[in-house]
Amino acid sequence: MFGTPIHWTTFFYLLIDTLIVSFTFYHHSFKKIRSNHFRFLKLGLLFIAYNGTGGFLPFENFPGPFILQYIITYGVAITLCIYLIYYLYKEYDILVVRIHFSIKNLIILAISSFILLFLIPYFLTSSLYWARVLFTVPISIVAFVFLWFFYKRISNLENPNCFFLRRNKFSILSVSCIALLPILTVIGDYQWLTFTVMNLAFYAITAIEIERYLYLLENKSKMHKIFDWNKKQNEYPAKDRIVYENLTKREIEVALSILSNQSYKEISKDLYIAESTVSKHASNIYKKTGVKNRRQFLLGFRKKFKK
Repeated sequence: MFGTPIHWTTFFYLLIDTLIVSFTFYHHSFKKIRSNHFRFLKLGLLFIAYNGTGGFLPFENFPGPFILQYIITYGVAITLCIYLIYYLYKEYDILVVRIHFSIKNLIILAISSFILLFLIPYFLTSSLYWARVLFTVPISIVAFVFLWFFYKRISNLENPNCFFLRRNKFSILSVSCIALLPILTVIGDYQWLTFTVMNLAFYAITAIEIERYLYLLENKSKMHKIFDWNKKQNEYPAKDRIVYENLTKREIEVALSILSNQSYKEISKDLYIAESTVSKHASNIYKKTGVKNRRQFLLGFRKKFKK
């Protein structure tokens, strides 16, 4: 298309991703943009860059060395994959999946592997094929090992909450897609296949955000008196109100679970976080809502709900 190597499917995904990012930015431009929304926007922009660079490059009239085009495309792809993992770490409050899979270690591994296993072999052999093979085979092994550990980290078949179960499935899908990228790369330049799989990862993350929004809407009857969604709430003293913008995404989920009379142990199991982390989130919730403990929080909610 347009005299470039870009396939029509890649261009289609480029348009869809641009629409998603534009809608997200427009939707949150009239109110305070939260940190998780910034992360989603950054992820969307990286997917746009991935579709653009991977779709339009390489081409013959590029002003520079031929290998520079691959440095750009691989660099964007590596940045995208690591940031998607970072996004999911934040989503699940994960500091690290096993000791060797910290974000810092993943960055070091990706950069060093690209230099040692792709660039140096390419300059020595002038063979793009063998450079791809040497780089992608070990990286694909690491990717699937990470996928297994990530699956074990968030897997919990006894989880009764449909929202969290669906979120886990979408998260596993997105990580599976990026784990397949090295294999798809070494197979060849089949844009329709590679970019379909990779963009599926973004649409899985988008589905998580939509699910979260619907989850909050479903619980609006329980939360609207707490999160200042009712205009009558303005009649009460500020210290007796919970302001939605002051609670983080995770604190909202913990608050909903507490209001469902779940214990900290049950909440930690549902959210795949430590019980001590739940306790910390709960303390922040109580502090922001002007109560001292769980009992006052529940009593305060029920009192407001009856008004």
